[in-house]
Amino acid sequence: MVEAEAGPSARPGPTGLQRPLALLVAGAFFMEILDGTVIAPAAPHIADDLGVSAVDVNVAITGYLLTLAVLIPISGWLADRFGARRVFTAALVIFTLASAGCAMAPSLPVLTATRVLQGVGGAMMVPVGRLAVLRTTPKRDLVRAIAFLTWPALVAPVIAPALGGVLANYASWRWIFIVNVPLGIAALVLALRIVPDVRGPRRALDWRGFLLTAGGAAALVVGLESVGAGRWGSAVTGLVLAAVLLTAAVRYLLRARRPLLDLRMLRVATYRLTAAGGSVYRMVITAIPFLLPLLFQLGFGWSAAQAGLVVIALFVGNVGIKPATTPLMRRFGIRTLVLFSIAASAACLVGMALLTDETPLPVVLALLLASGIVRSTGFTAYNSVAYADVEPDRMTGANTLMSTLQELGAGLGVAVGALFVRLGDPIGQVTGLSDAPATPYRVAFVLLVLVLLVPAVEALRLSRTAGDVVTGHVSPH
Repeated sequence: MVEAEAGPSARPGPTGLQRPLALLVAGAFFMEILDGTVIAPAAPHIADDLGVSAVDVNVAITGYLLTLAVLIPISGWLADRFGARRVFTAALVIFTLASAGCAMAPSLPVLTATRVLQGVGGAMMVPVGRLAVLRTTPKRDLVRAIAFLTWPALVAPVIAPALGGVLANYASWRWIFIVNVPLGIAALVLALRIVPDVRGPRRALDWRGFLLTAGGAAALVVGLESVGAGRWGSAVTGLVLAAVLLTAAVRYLLRARRPLLDLRMLRVATYRLTAAGGSVYRMVITAIPFLLPLLFQLGFGWSAAQAGLVVIALFVGNVGIKPATTPLMRRFGIRTLVLFSIAASAACLVGMALLTDETPLPVVLALLLASGIVRSTGFTAYNSVAYADVEPDRMTGANTLMSTLQELGAGLGVAVGALFVRLGDPIGQVTGLSDAPATPYRVAFVLLVLVLLVPAVEALRLSRTAGDVVTGHVSPH
């Protein structure tokens, strides 16, 4: 329900691309993505310092990503209610202070709590900044604006593994967070000067939908973590509570007139392919750069710097294939490219399960490069078809739901990857696999292959002509 309309001065008319604003938001986006992946290569060093096992550090990564997922849906409401400048600067302050807290964390629970606080800042920082850019940019300059806002998603994952590994190896893992402090202060000074105070219509927030969704996601993570740690009482409680809350959330969101998340969008087949199957695919693929540095360090005895530098090959493949993804979709169609990406990703996971400490480095690099390539073709195909059949007046709700599911998939990917590693030892013993340090990670990669059956089934059910309207593919008769 609309409470009040913002005055005409609240949203200045677009006069052209505001390049300083776009660069500032892109920089904030870069920090957010960097912090989502940078600590994976440093996990063994963090674990040694805090007195826990390396796989336990996943909770700090998962907590950050899931906080982004559950809070992104209310970021637009906050911007409309309080103004983009106020929310963006507040998010920068929270993110910077939380980074300092992460650097000083004396234990894993404190690190996790400060990472969740970082997620609070990130969930408000990037969506609100992007909103400010899009609302102050005329349509003729939107392509350039989106280009500015896209490059961090390509560059940050390439830099993160090496940066995390090098800092952990030659300085301290705490420097991973310390570097955010001067960057955050500089961004805050700039934000106070150049972020416009744009606002939209004030709308009532769907508090019930938000609380049910957030509570269900949090309970699910607690349940998964408890299963891996062998705390069966907490595991049952968490998973049952998650099932109850998420079921109640789905029932409510399907009935509500203006829900926080419009689940009715899942009735559109092409949208459901990305929202459902694509989120599971993202979950599996996101687990890979978390597991690989642990395999290399704890399974093969590599240093954090060496592991981080090798994992770059994964993201080089991701970036390098980008120019060819659109022609591939046009030539083969969405359905074929999705199925190829799933099958090739499964093959790469099997290859990772077969790696040993004696595997030649060029072979390891080639495997990771190939995995990065199919990661990119899969994500591009899913993202391209997502809105192909979505009506224009439902685009806002579709975008909010998609952003939430993608972040949720990424967060759960790390949690599920850690769970599979913990299950690796008992499965290895039952199946008679060698009792080697790398065995739990090999088991985890194989279990991830089985999870890929879910998006494969979803893709097989899709029409061969799905997405042709956006790719230009002409299906053979």
